[in-house]
Amino acid sequence: MNRLLIVDGHAYAYRAFHAIRELRSPSGQPTNAIFGFVKMLEKMRAALEPTHLIVVWDGGLSAARMAALPAYKAQRPEMPDDLRPQFDEIGKYLAAAGMAEFCGDGIEADDYIACLARRAAADGWPVVIASADKDFMQLVSDQIGLLNPNDKTGAVWTRAQVHAKAGVEPEQVADWLALMGDAVDNIPGVAGIGPKTAAELLNQFGSVEILLARLAEVKSERLRTALLGAAENVRRNLALVRLHEVPCEWVPEKLKPKSPDRNILRGLFAGWGFKGLAAALEEQCRERQSELI
Repeated sequence: MNRLLIVDGHAYAYRAFHAIRELRSPSGQPTNAIFGFVKMLEKMRAALEPTHLIVVWDGGLSAARMAALPAYKAQRPEMPDDLRPQFDEIGKYLAAAGMAEFCGDGIEADDYIACLARRAAADGWPVVIASADKDFMQLVSDQIGLLNPNDKTGAVWTRAQVHAKAGVEPEQVADWLALMGDAVDNIPGVAGIGPKTAAELLNQFGSVEILLARLAEVKSERLRTALLGAAENVRRNLALVRLHEVPCEWVPEKLKPKSPDRNILRGLFAGWGFKGLAAALEEQCRERQSELI
């Protein structure tokens, strides 16, 4: 059965970079993010067996979000100097391995991933999004699952895991984030409202708009006052955290992995000093030859 795997590229590159503290090529260039990324991608492909796959990279911040909140993601530190040059090398690996990737100028990876996942799901495809970003919980459905690398069980999240994590349904996750804010994206929430209180309010009222329309029914005077004062910010937050529609192309044939160029992979692995991966590649070549005989 067809299955699409969409990988949040920057998230996994950063994760690999910080998980492996020091690894360099024979020429002294940093390779920790490259090695970790390749190994994590191999592990995901072995576990999920996707027939189609794409790695999506951030192409910059959304102009609409920046206009709504100039401080959006402003607190994030600069990319480490040793990580920056490794992105191009990961791109070389993906090209040689026959895997698709996408990066669009001014398009946040989250939005493109959401767009692609929705189109594939609407076409009847099962989709798995690989990312630790909690924004993707709003996409989880019968067709779309979430592979969270922070979950050591390796389970693909369904509605049950989203509800266990957030206390709300996937359709309410954007409202949940709008109320409590998101420190990762520098989006301030309502004072005094954390994950548990946000979930309780949404379980009672269903959505942010209904909550704001029925503030008189909120029992806590402190919460009523806080929500009344932050109403416009909450509505702004909802527009920020919802995953936007962006131009995206859903052509399954373009996302089906092609035969790898083993000669290029040999050269890359040799240049990076990845002896184990080089040996595994040669073993694959021998197995392939045996199958053809």
